[in-house]
Amino acid sequence: MIGKKKEAKKMKGAKNKKGAARRTSPVDAAVRDAVDFLLPTYKRSPLVFTHGRGAVVFDAQGKKYLDFLGGIAVNALGHAHPRIVKVIRREAARAIHLSNLFHNLYQGPLARKLAGWSGLDRVFFANSGTEAIDGALKLARLVGGVRGKTRILAMENSFHGRTFGALSVTHTEKYRAPFAPLVPGVEFVRFNDVADLEAKFDATVCCVLIETVQGEGGIYPASEQFWNRARSLATQHGALLIADEIQCGLGRTGRYFAYQNFSSLPDIAVVAKPLAAGLPLGAILTSQKVADAVSPGLHGTTFGGGPLACATALEFLRTVEDSRLLENIRARGAQLRAGLEALARKLPFIREVRGEGLMLGIELTVEGGPFVAAALERGLLINCTHDTTLRLLPPYTVSAAQVREFLRTFEVVLTKTPRVGNPSESAAIADSARALHAAAR
Repeated sequence: MIGKKKEAKKMKGAKNKKGAARRTSPVDAAVRDAVDFLLPTYKRSPLVFTHGRGAVVFDAQGKKYLDFLGGIAVNALGHAHPRIVKVIRREAARAIHLSNLFHNLYQGPLARKLAGWSGLDRVFFANSGTEAIDGALKLARLVGGVRGKTRILAMENSFHGRTFGALSVTHTEKYRAPFAPLVPGVEFVRFNDVADLEAKFDATVCCVLIETVQGEGGIYPASEQFWNRARSLATQHGALLIADEIQCGLGRTGRYFAYQNFSSLPDIAVVAKPLAAGLPLGAILTSQKVADAVSPGLHGTTFGGGPLACATALEFLRTVEDSRLLENIRARGAQLRAGLEALARKLPFIREVRGEGLMLGIELTVEGGPFVAAALERGLLINCTHDTTLRLLPPYTVSAAQVREFLRTFEVVLTKTPRVGNPSESAAIADSARALHAAAR
């Protein structure tokens, strides 16, 4: 009898567990699995986004958000753009992956289009921006190493990625310190400081690596004087000038490449984020002189340049051209910046508005995190870099009405959110970078 009671109790408990499992929503289950099984590398919001259209995304409860973050500069055409959806559906039914031992229909035409946009000559496709940076550094050592040139000059306040090579040329200590020692032979130059660049540049340098607009560092554009001097020193010493355009390239600033604001080309440019409209794809673009040093077997990739990703990237570039999106980027960027500068005149804790096109930063004298959280509550997606700079990266397709909507809501966020003091370390970094930025203008 006792045994039967125990068995009945056990069965009842099992039924209760099954019922609880049935009552758990797919959204809750997805979050629970993420917490239980993913490496804890991100401080994620508990929100779950399910879909989007254009500059708008929706969470699992159906709430709408105006997306001025764009997957951190990835979703340049917004969400579910019909031309991109059509190509992905078509190519997924044909061939998702083919080995680089063979040609596919889209890799060559995409390389041709990128060469035309960039003014450079050759292309290598990777899977991400950080891989492309690593590949670019390998090319610099390949070209310079035969002549004993191995030193790499990178910039203070820079961010280039998380793989070992990219991390070695990233300046921010919190990213570097846990993984030291990193790749040797890297020295950092104060960004936009011509005198420091000249003092550290000599015949042992194989390359100088510059984010044309520093993104993670707080939206600081390279000055024309600094770029031109880097170009002349690289030419003088037989080194390569590498432009990291992962965040600022492919139209983001209102030009195909941000370095097209200057009169001279880099030897190598690196792109990724928006290239395949959300699919993983990066690229290294080089001059013919750099390409002449490469032979089969010196570099490679399994997934880079597959037919699905390349067809999608080609459609992205054609959409930018066909829809004349550079004009919209410039117009909406000017509209957004004018609105932000008007807010800065009313709110003394806004220190500066920086950037170009649809890549803008709002530097505050207080912590930015509370404003990001408050914006999310009111249906705006933005983020914060270096603790005090709010970063805006809306899609190239954003409308004038959506910019007005953003500015109205953003003003409420800025005026209603309690302000928290500025961390001293971040303030010191920001003050140094800002001083050089102001001197360069």
